[in-house]
Amino acid sequence: MEKEEKIAEFVGIMLGDGHIGIYNTKAGEKLKVHRSIKVSLDSRNKDYINHVKKIMEEVLDTEMKLNYKKTENAIDICTHKKEKLSYVLNEIGLKMSPKWNSMEIPEKYCKGKLGLIVLKGLFDTDGCLSIFDNNGIIYPRIEIRLCPSPAQEQINKILNEFGFKYKIQRLERGKTRIRISGKRELKKWFDLVGSSNPVHVEKSRRFL
Repeated sequence: MEKEEKIAEFVGIMLGDGHIGIYNTKAGEKLKVHRSIKVSLDSRNKDYINHVKKIMEEVLDTEMKLNYKKTENAIDICTHKKEKLSYVLNEIGLKMSPKWNSMEIPEKYCKGKLGLIVLKGLFDTDGCLSIFDNNGIIYPRIEIRLCPSPAQEQINKILNEFGFKYKIQRLERGKTRIRISGKRELKKWFDLVGSSNPVHVEKSRRFL
Protein backbone atom coordinates (compact mmCIF):
# COMPACT_ATOMS: atom_id res chain seq x y z
CA MET A 1 0.00 0.00 0.00
CA GLU A 2 1.34 3.42 -0.99
CA LYS A 3 1.80 6.15 1.66
CA GLU A 4 -1.14 8.21 0.36
CA GLU A 5 -3.38 5.13 0.53
CA LYS A 6 -2.35 4.55 4.14
CA ILE A 7 -3.13 8.19 4.93
CA ALA A 8 -6.55 7.81 3.26
CA GLU A 9 -7.37 4.81 5.46
CA PHE A 10 -6.12 6.74 8.50
CA VAL A 11 -8.45 9.61 7.55
CA GLY A 12 -11.41 7.21 7.41
CA ILE A 13 -10.44 5.62 10.72
CA MET A 14 -10.22 9.04 12.38
CA LEU A 15 -13.61 10.07 10.96
CA GLY A 16 -15.05 6.92 12.51
CA ASP A 17 -13.60 6.21 15.93
CA GLY A 18 -10.85 8.82 16.10
CA HIS A 19 -10.39 11.84 18.35
CA ILE A 20 -8.03 14.82 18.03
CA GLY A 21 -7.81 17.16 20.99
CA ILE A 22 -5.83 19.79 22.90
CA TYR A 23 -6.70 20.30 26.56
CA ASN A 24 -5.42 22.14 29.60
CA THR A 25 -4.85 19.84 32.56
CA LYS A 26 -3.61 20.61 36.06
CA ALA A 27 -0.22 19.31 37.18
CA GLY A 28 -0.02 20.44 40.78
CA GLU A 29 -0.27 24.22 40.70
CA LYS A 30 0.58 24.45 37.02
CA LEU A 31 -1.53 24.11 33.90
CA LYS A 32 -0.24 21.62 31.40
CA VAL A 33 -1.23 21.39 27.72
CA HIS A 34 -2.36 17.87 26.88
CA ARG A 35 -2.48 16.80 23.23
CA SER A 36 -4.06 13.62 21.95
CA ILE A 37 -4.54 11.69 18.73
CA LYS A 38 -6.41 8.51 19.53
CA VAL A 39 -8.61 5.79 18.10
CA SER A 40 -10.95 3.89 20.42
CA LEU A 41 -11.75 0.28 19.50
CA ASP A 42 -13.29 -2.89 20.91
CA SER A 43 -10.46 -4.53 22.86
CA ARG A 44 -11.70 -8.00 21.82
CA ASN A 45 -11.00 -7.35 18.13
CA LYS A 46 -7.26 -8.10 18.38
CA ASP A 47 -6.50 -8.45 14.67
CA TYR A 48 -8.12 -5.14 13.79
CA ILE A 49 -6.38 -3.40 16.69
CA ASN A 50 -3.05 -4.57 15.28
CA HIS A 51 -4.04 -3.36 11.80
CA VAL A 52 -5.02 0.12 13.01
CA LYS A 53 -1.93 0.42 15.20
CA LYS A 54 0.27 -0.43 12.21
CA ILE A 55 -1.51 2.08 9.94
CA MET A 56 -1.17 4.83 12.55
CA GLU A 57 2.51 4.09 13.17
CA GLU A 58 3.29 4.16 9.45
CA VAL A 59 1.33 7.37 8.82
CA LEU A 60 2.57 9.22 11.92
CA ASP A 61 6.05 7.68 11.97
CA THR A 62 5.96 7.04 15.71
CA GLU A 63 5.21 4.19 18.09
CA MET A 64 1.61 4.20 19.30
CA LYS A 65 0.59 3.52 22.90
CA LEU A 66 -2.14 1.05 23.82
CA ASN A 67 -4.34 2.05 26.78
CA TYR A 68 -6.83 -0.60 27.90
CA LYS A 69 -9.96 0.54 29.77
CA LYS A 70 -10.40 -1.78 32.72
CA THR A 71 -14.15 -1.32 33.20
CA GLU A 72 -15.20 -1.93 29.58
CA ASN A 73 -14.16 -3.83 26.46
CA ALA A 74 -12.33 -0.86 24.96
CA ILE A 75 -8.83 0.22 24.05
CA ASP A 76 -7.31 3.54 22.96
CA ILE A 77 -4.49 3.58 20.40
CA CYS A 78 -2.87 6.95 20.94
CA THR A 79 0.02 9.39 20.82
CA HIS A 80 0.44 12.70 22.64
CA LYS A 81 3.30 14.18 20.62
CA LYS A 82 2.91 17.84 19.67
CA GLU A 83 4.55 17.47 16.26
CA LYS A 84 2.29 14.56 15.30
CA LEU A 85 -0.84 16.53 16.13
CA SER A 86 0.50 19.42 14.06
CA TYR A 87 1.11 17.04 11.14
CA VAL A 88 -2.41 15.62 11.30
CA LEU A 89 -4.02 19.08 11.42
CA ASN A 90 -1.77 21.05 9.08
CA GLU A 91 -0.40 18.50 6.61
CA ILE A 92 -3.13 15.86 6.36
CA GLY A 93 -5.88 18.42 6.96
CA LEU A 94 -8.10 16.76 9.56
CA LYS A 95 -10.18 18.87 11.96
CA MET A 96 -10.06 19.05 15.74
CA SER A 97 -12.69 17.22 17.77
CA PRO A 98 -15.57 17.42 18.46
CA LYS A 99 -16.75 16.24 15.04
CA TRP A 100 -20.23 17.74 15.32
CA ASN A 101 -20.72 20.28 12.48
CA SER A 102 -17.00 20.21 11.64
CA MET A 103 -16.03 16.69 10.50
CA GLU A 104 -14.60 16.95 6.99
CA ILE A 105 -12.59 14.81 4.59
CA PRO A 106 -9.48 16.67 3.34
CA GLU A 107 -10.05 17.56 -0.33
CA LYS A 108 -7.26 15.30 -1.61
CA TYR A 109 -9.03 12.23 -0.22
CA CYS A 110 -12.57 13.01 -1.43
CA LYS A 111 -12.59 11.19 -4.76
CA GLY A 112 -11.23 8.31 -6.79
CA LYS A 113 -9.35 5.44 -5.22
CA LEU A 114 -8.38 7.48 -2.17
CA GLY A 115 -12.04 8.27 -1.55
CA LEU A 116 -12.86 4.55 -1.56
CA ILE A 117 -10.10 3.90 0.97
CA VAL A 118 -11.51 6.62 3.23
CA LEU A 119 -14.85 4.77 3.07
CA LYS A 120 -13.06 1.57 4.08
CA GLY A 121 -11.55 3.14 7.19
CA LEU A 122 -14.87 4.73 8.15
CA PHE A 123 -16.84 1.50 7.61
CA ASP A 124 -14.33 -0.60 9.53
CA THR A 125 -14.49 1.64 12.60
CA ASP A 126 -17.94 3.21 12.71
CA GLY A 127 -20.01 1.20 10.23
CA CYS A 128 -21.89 -2.05 10.63
CA LEU A 129 -22.93 -4.97 8.46
CA SER A 130 -26.34 -6.25 9.53
CA ILE A 131 -28.21 -9.34 8.35
CA PHE A 132 -32.00 -9.09 7.87
CA ASP A 133 -34.74 -11.68 7.28
CA ASN A 134 -37.52 -10.32 5.06
CA ASN A 135 -40.18 -13.06 4.97
CA GLY A 136 -37.57 -15.77 4.66
CA ILE A 137 -35.31 -13.83 2.30
CA ILE A 138 -31.96 -13.16 3.96
CA TYR A 139 -30.15 -10.02 2.85
CA PRO A 140 -27.24 -7.89 4.09
CA ARG A 141 -27.17 -4.17 4.76
CA ILE A 142 -24.21 -1.86 5.29
CA GLU A 143 -25.01 1.07 7.58
CA ILE A 144 -22.92 4.12 8.44
CA ARG A 145 -24.15 6.84 10.79
CA LEU A 146 -22.83 10.38 10.43
CA CYS A 147 -23.10 13.44 12.62
CA PRO A 148 -24.14 16.74 10.97
CA SER A 149 -21.03 17.93 9.15
CA PRO A 150 -19.56 18.59 5.67
CA ALA A 151 -18.53 14.91 5.61
CA GLN A 152 -22.14 13.86 5.02
CA GLU A 153 -22.22 15.38 1.54
CA GLN A 154 -18.62 14.37 0.78
CA ILE A 155 -19.37 10.70 1.47
CA ASN A 156 -22.51 10.86 -0.67
CA LYS A 157 -20.40 12.20 -3.54
CA ILE A 158 -17.90 9.33 -3.25
CA LEU A 159 -20.75 6.80 -3.29
CA ASN A 160 -22.29 8.54 -6.32
CA GLU A 161 -18.95 8.64 -8.16
CA PHE A 162 -18.82 4.85 -8.10
CA GLY A 163 -22.52 4.24 -8.70
CA PHE A 164 -23.48 2.74 -5.36
CA LYS A 165 -27.21 2.37 -4.73
CA TYR A 166 -28.00 3.67 -1.27
CA LYS A 167 -30.60 5.40 0.85
CA ILE A 168 -30.18 8.17 3.40
CA GLN A 169 -32.24 8.07 6.56
CA ARG A 170 -32.63 11.44 8.29
CA LEU A 171 -32.22 11.13 12.03
CA GLU A 172 -32.62 13.52 14.94
CA ARG A 173 -30.54 16.71 15.24
CA GLY A 174 -29.23 16.57 11.68
CA LYS A 175 -27.65 13.13 11.89
CA THR A 176 -27.95 10.74 8.94
CA ARG A 177 -27.70 7.01 8.38
CA ILE A 178 -26.47 5.67 5.04
CA ARG A 179 -27.97 2.31 4.07
CA ILE A 180 -26.54 0.12 1.31
CA SER A 181 -28.71 -2.99 0.97
CA GLY A 182 -28.61 -6.30 -0.87
CA LYS A 183 -26.14 -8.93 -2.00
CA ARG A 184 -25.23 -7.16 -5.24
CA GLU A 185 -24.31 -3.91 -3.51
CA LEU A 186 -22.43 -5.80 -0.78
CA LYS A 187 -20.35 -7.59 -3.43
CA LYS A 188 -19.69 -4.26 -5.16
CA TRP A 189 -18.62 -2.76 -1.83
CA PHE A 190 -16.16 -5.55 -1.11
CA ASP A 191 -14.84 -5.45 -4.70
CA LEU A 192 -14.22 -1.68 -4.64
CA VAL A 193 -13.88 -0.72 -0.98
CA GLY A 194 -13.16 -3.91 0.96
CA SER A 195 -12.62 -4.25 4.69
CA SER A 196 -9.75 -4.89 7.07
CA ASN A 197 -12.06 -5.56 10.01
CA PRO A 198 -12.40 -9.34 10.61
CA VAL A 199 -15.89 -8.85 12.07
CA HIS A 200 -17.18 -7.38 8.79
CA VAL A 201 -15.26 -9.84 6.64
CA GLU A 202 -16.66 -12.86 8.51
CA LYS A 203 -20.25 -11.60 8.28
CA SER A 204 -19.90 -10.98 4.55
CA ARG A 205 -18.67 -14.49 3.66
CA ARG A 206 -22.11 -16.05 3.25
CA PHE A 207 -23.04 -13.48 0.59
CA LEU A 208 -19.83 -13.25 -1.46
